Amino acid sequence: MKLEKILDNLGSLEKNAFIKIIDNIISSEKEKPKNFKEINKIISSSDKGLKSFDSLNISKIFQLIANEFAKSIKDEFIDTSSQLDILIDIIAKDGNNIMKLDWFSRLYDKELKNLKKKVKDIQVSIKDEKSELTYERKRDYSIYHSCVTTAYKNDLLNNRDSKITDDELSILITLSKKLELSQEEIKLLNYRVIPIIKMDIIQIINNLKNIGVIFFSKKLNTIYVADEMVKILRKIRGKDVADKYLRRVLKNFRIPEINIIAKKHNINKLLSAEDKIEEVIKEGVNLTTILTSSVHKEGTNLTTKKKYVNNIWSKISNSKTVLKGITLDDKIINLINYFESKEKDEKVGISIDGYEKLLQDLNRTLPKLNKQIKEAFELQEEFVLKSTLLLDYNIKPRDILYLTKHKELLDFCEKNDIKKRGDEVLNILDNYRDTENLYFENFENIGFRNLNALKENGIKIKESELGIKFEELTKDIFEKLGFNVDESLRKKINTKKDKMDILINLENNDYIIIECKTIKESGYNKFSSVSRQLKAYYELAKKHNFEVRKMLLIAPDFSDDFIEDCELDSDLDLSLMTASSLIKIFESFKKSNKHKQFPYKLLLRDVLINPDRIVKAISK
Repeated sequence: MKLEKILDNLGSLEKNAFIKIIDNIISSEKEKPKNFKEINKIISSSDKGLKSFDSLNISKIFQLIANEFAKSIKDEFIDTSSQLDILIDIIAKDGNNIMKLDWFSRLYDKELKNLKKKVKDIQVSIKDEKSELTYERKRDYSIYHSCVTTAYKNDLLNNRDSKITDDELSILITLSKKLELSQEEIKLLNYRVIPIIKMDIIQIINNLKNIGVIFFSKKLNTIYVADEMVKILRKIRGKDVADKYLRRVLKNFRIPEINIIAKKHNINKLLSAEDKIEEVIKEGVNLTTILTSSVHKEGTNLTTKKKYVNNIWSKISNSKTVLKGITLDDKIINLINYFESKEKDEKVGISIDGYEKLLQDLNRTLPKLNKQIKEAFELQEEFVLKSTLLLDYNIKPRDILYLTKHKELLDFCEKNDIKKRGDEVLNILDNYRDTENLYFENFENIGFRNLNALKENGIKIKESELGIKFEELTKDIFEKLGFNVDESLRKKINTKKDKMDILINLENNDYIIIECKTIKESGYNKFSSVSRQLKAYYELAKKHNFEVRKMLLIAPDFSDDFIEDCELDSDLDLSLMTASSLIKIFESFKKSNKHKQFPYKLLLRDVLINPDRIVKAISK
């Protein structure tokens, strides 16, 4: 769940600790945030302090101080008694961003129990001469263990409490990278030295809340971890991408390659390839380590490694293009950036209706899948195959399909008449792609003429067709809002020179004229030309004795100058609406049972139409 949405659902007291941390970072006398100028622009719009800011602006400010916030969390790792590594591994896991308190408590108990068992197991493996651990891996473990012991216990010599200082922690992190240890291996070796003591769950909640990584609603007894926070916590723990994206990469590896990774990270060789993949994910092996070394045989040269990464990229993106980047590191960074962009994108990939139908069919065909998804994402609800529920956890159709075993996917395709030739995941997604809803969900991308985003979301369209498609979708939306889009009259009165896009007939000789504009760059800024165009339409309507109640301009974005020019224009009764605002209003109208037709008078008040005000009005 996005930070903005969480903040909207919480009371002021539940947000106070988080806002205080943001305020401390912004007002720090030691060092101003890197993006202080941009932050100051937002802050200067109000003299009442951060507590008075709406959720959107607090979310924007948090994005601007993300690096400074991450540093403050890293500093907390010095306190080894906080068990921050254990706790972050729980709350940053896919599916754990919304949890009831008792569920979190159970996950914490389970984690401590597993951790104690694994620490004992690794101790046995290190000492056992017949264990599967290679001599080199035992040596790596021994080196790291000795360094942790020294760092943690050297304070005892000076009659101080045992702890690992910031400098010592920095050295241990560097050492773990050089030894290519997974996060799980690091954790197990650390807790061979550091005592594992169960903490009080309320104390844990208060600690996590006070450092700003969670929100806790006492009323709902629920913990919330924002999507933006999860991304930061993952990076702190050395994870390049979310587990679901790492799974997507690993599923494209051959079985011998999975076996190489498993052997390097002490994963049971008797497991199936799919189970080994899940263990690699649980171990916290990061994507960079896998692609630079873990998946390759000894002596593999850089050219071969780069070709390998390019091949993985073509499979994941379903593209013949070469992954950008000259060096291997550049290519891996660009692959990580690709996954980060997918995570930020709120689009589902297929329509939401298509997602719901897919889940219904999966549940009918594969009755064990509900339990499998529930366990994989550690979800508390009994029945989890619901699109609204899964999207709150940022779990999308592709994430579900990649968790499903290959044989089960083939069985699903066969029972639902979906072709099995080629990539079965893509075949399934294509089968559930609801084109109409998919276009609506990509309305803003069409307005911005963003062909790359459209292609990634499964829409094939020529650039020359984007303007017409944007206009068609706008017409469809207003028709679905209950308006009479009068095409016959529009065509009748249009001339070769003056061609209005949309004419809304309100009856009694009242009309709304709508103009649609697409742009490649953010901020539509051509008021003089568009105002001349709209004035010509007004004169055209006047010539035919029509009363123009309102003129609307729909575009993906407007510059500040454009909005100001519109406010100062006394000749046009013009309102501006962004594509995202129109979709937000449309989605809210669909959910509301109060109105059969959208109350058009709500569009008559603002220069730049505020969707939140309208949504609130039609929801009452």
